[in-house]
Amino acid sequence: MISHLGMSGSWRITDSRLDEIDGKHAHIIIETNKKVLSYIDPRRFGHLYFLNKKNFETKLNSYPMDISEPGFDAEHIYNIFQNNPNKVLKTFLLDQKNFSGVGNYIASEICARAKLLPTRIVGPLTKKDCKNIKAAIDLIILGAVKTQGTTFGGGYRDAFGEKGEGVQHLVVFHQKICQMCKKTPIIKITIGGRGTYYCPHCQK
Repeated sequence: MISHLGMSGSWRITDSRLDEIDGKHAHIIIETNKKVLSYIDPRRFGHLYFLNKKNFETKLNSYPMDISEPGFDAEHIYNIFQNNPNKVLKTFLLDQKNFSGVGNYIASEICARAKLLPTRIVGPLTKKDCKNIKAAIDLIILGAVKTQGTTFGGGYRDAFGEKGEGVQHLVVFHQKICQMCKKTPIIKITIGGRGTYYCPHCQK
């Protein structure tokens, strides 16, 4: 089984079926004599695949390298940029074929932590810039994992229904003042139809 969560999907482990309110968006329920596993997806963007071993391996191998994998290093990022030199940084970070695992808030935070404006064209970015992007990715992902995910409003919850505390690590996304320099008002713009946040002082 391969489960793609989409934007709002999650799995919940409980002792019994969720009540009518919590289970409103539970589209798949797997019951055993000990636990109940529920797939919850308000937006229904997720996908679920049941495959035999051969098709499972084929499907798994069709996915691009995830940003958390060891091989996704600064040199890999640099090569991606050189092969797509005219792309806008923030928009390109959301391309799942090249940056698998990067969502909208993560893309804004990567640009901020790497001290790069989200409107930069990727071709001229240096290997040092790519090292900074890699360091930013590791910092953001590690922070989110340690704090059990990032929950905005009534969104993401972990497998036991707990909200993540990753918002405490955000430096520009949905912030009024930059949490890096602690003084500059954050600017919000739209790039590729997505809300984008940046600090005009810290990012160049």
